[in-house]
Amino acid sequence: MEPQTAGLERAIRIIDGISAWSGRIVAWLILPLIGAMTYEVVIRYVATPTQWAYDTSYMLYGAMFMLGAAYTLYRGAHIRTDFLYQKWSVKTQAAVDALCYLFLFFPGIAIFLWLSGEFAWNSWLRNERTVGSSWMPIIYPLKAVIPVATALLLLQGVSEVLKCIYALRTGRWLATPRSLDEVLSREP
Repeated sequence: MEPQTAGLERAIRIIDGISAWSGRIVAWLILPLIGAMTYEVVIRYVATPTQWAYDTSYMLYGAMFMLGAAYTLYRGAHIRTDFLYQKWSVKTQAAVDALCYLFLFFPGIAIFLWLSGEFAWNSWLRNERTVGSSWMPIIYPLKAVIPVATALLLLQGVSEVLKCIYALRTGRWLATPRSLDEVLSREP
């Protein structure tokens, strides 16, 4: 391993590890989501429907969806048009990817992080509640998920650019684990 690529590999593995672990932690939100939905379905036949189950389910699902974005990027599972891309050389793929990340992904995500941070902060300051429900649950924790998810996505974007740099230098893609089992089975 060349010294110039050793640092790249280490940085990539650290960032990918953060994305893998965040995905693993966020996946556990499925349990309270299933619990709330199951309770609502059962209680509907026994008594009157709850006021809280719908709000709880959309908040949990929204948090899962947003917080899972970085893990999805890490796994390479976002939508991509490969019919031309797959025919290109590794260096061409890396150059196109790097340019797209630098000029499209990072500016948009950075602006979104800034705006969502202000949005969430203002919601916390006002102790905001949703008015779309009769029990008016607090909404600011869900709004705080937006900048956190965006920051995780931005961090994983850095890893993807580092992978492009590695491919440009070596002419091959870095063999990174794409499944959680592969990540967890690696030694630090």
